[in-house]
Amino acid sequence: MPDKARVAVFVSGRGTNMAALLYASRLPDCPYEICLVASSDPDAGALMLAEAEGVATHAVSHKGMTRGDHDGAMEKAARDAGAQYIVLAGYMRILTADFVQRWEGRMLNIHPSLLPKYPGLDTHARAIAAGDSYGGASVHLVTEELDAGEVLGQIRVKICADQTSDSLAERVRHAEHQLYPQVLADYVSRGSDPQWLLDRVRELALALPETHERESHGSPGFRVGTEKSGKFFAYFSDQHHGTPHISLLVKCSSMDELDGLVEAQPQAYHKPAYYGASGWIGVILNRPGVDWESVADWLQRSWRLVAPKSVTRLLDAADEF
Repeated sequence: MPDKARVAVFVSGRGTNMAALLYASRLPDCPYEICLVASSDPDAGALMLAEAEGVATHAVSHKGMTRGDHDGAMEKAARDAGAQYIVLAGYMRILTADFVQRWEGRMLNIHPSLLPKYPGLDTHARAIAAGDSYGGASVHLVTEELDAGEVLGQIRVKICADQTSDSLAERVRHAEHQLYPQVLADYVSRGSDPQWLLDRVRELALALPETHERESHGSPGFRVGTEKSGKFFAYFSDQHHGTPHISLLVKCSSMDELDGLVEAQPQAYHKPAYYGASGWIGVILNRPGVDWESVADWLQRSWRLVAPKSVTRLLDAADEF
């Protein structure tokens, strides 16, 4: 099993969602571990639970601190604990834009509504007042705009007759405890999911001019040019020929470049069987910290090496702007 993703949980109160995440992390095959529970309230009940379970804790009151200084102290604690992700679980602080940007794509939150409905506060009362049949909860990525990040998962909770906001909140809280661990597990393990990786590669490859997908020897491949005479500029390789790698195969400018990259960065590149002898390099995708901008650059480089000049002119002209 790959190394578990290290997660810091930020809390402000009792930490019931933190507890759900923590105990789920102890189940067999869970892909994440809680490396820190941090709070803006030194008296938060969540800290006592985490300490009892042997999880590292950190607390720094926001009182008397600027928002930026407090964010900096919380972030330092997360980084010192080796966190790769931050999960907000009842964390009652608005984060600074700089903090959010630094953790883009690596910070999750849970919100008690079926987003995009009812961002902000009083979600249950608003759902009941609107006559909704269902309330619920959403797990989403954190962005600068409040409760506006990509929704990763949702769960619905029936709104019954004569439902109060308090009684609905309690039922939604139970549902949250089921949803959050599952969504977090799916999200942190997506980097080893061949279908997720293929979807990312496919999106980038087919965004290039005059490209199409065609299977080659059982693997997805991407070609530039017509269906009849197009040439392959990339292949998606899922642990083929006995390698442990899920990788993108693209053309190098030379064998010297290929050998140099494989030797200098074996964690990021490999020389694929059969293809390597023809100047194709494997960009390893099932590893932590993949730079998808670099993947896009590799696709474009390889595309340029095989595309007809009449086609590359389109991208050259676009690059001028």
